[in-house]
Amino acid sequence: MASTATHLVVVFTMLVSAMAAAESNMLQDFCVADLSNAVRVNGYTCKDSTQVTPEDFYFQGLATAKAAANSSTGAIVTSATVEKLPGLNTLGLSMSRIDYAPNGLNPPHVHPRASEVIFVLEGQLYVGFVTTAGKLVAKYINKGEVFVFPKGLLHFQKNIAGSAPASVLAAFDSQLPGTQSLVASLFGALPDNILVETFKIKPKQVKTIKSRYQPKK
Repeated sequence: MASTATHLVVVFTMLVSAMAAAESNMLQDFCVADLSNAVRVNGYTCKDSTQVTPEDFYFQGLATAKAAANSSTGAIVTSATVEKLPGLNTLGLSMSRIDYAPNGLNPPHVHPRASEVIFVLEGQLYVGFVTTAGKLVAKYINKGEVFVFPKGLLHFQKNIAGSAPASVLAAFDSQLPGTQSLVASLFGALPDNILVETFKIKPKQVKTIKSRYQPKK
């Protein structure tokens, strides 16, 4: 009897798992994000379909270049995520535009929830990522070319032209990829003693670097 009951539990568990897997696809045409609803469970709740408009699926923020020279690193990222484009909700994709001033740098960072592919609109860049084994995979890329950064790996882009701007379009397999900047995260959040021991530098140097980054509240 005990053996039969065990078998029933196993079969039931398998059926539930199979049903959950079968329902992983969308069960409606779309789920436009209700950005006014504070309730979030790994995404946004759906807006009332009768209130959906074409504007929910439209965003013009990537159309023009931004003045990257005014940024601290010479690069500006303009994102078209679910927070700007509610129609992306549950679709598992988003885009960004990155504009670089001459010699501009998009510093080392990570997207914890997405892989990224970039298409060069203008200019020439030096781009790359670092594997978990510590190997640098990098290449010079030009207008019309594509490069991929695997999910969760540290990566960067650098405009190598000293006199011309550059720009790329980036696509992600997440509606909200998230971005964690390496230096800003380390020196904007970690205690001084941890940074001193990690980088083998003096407390005064840590404080100097930290002064450039405000901790998140």
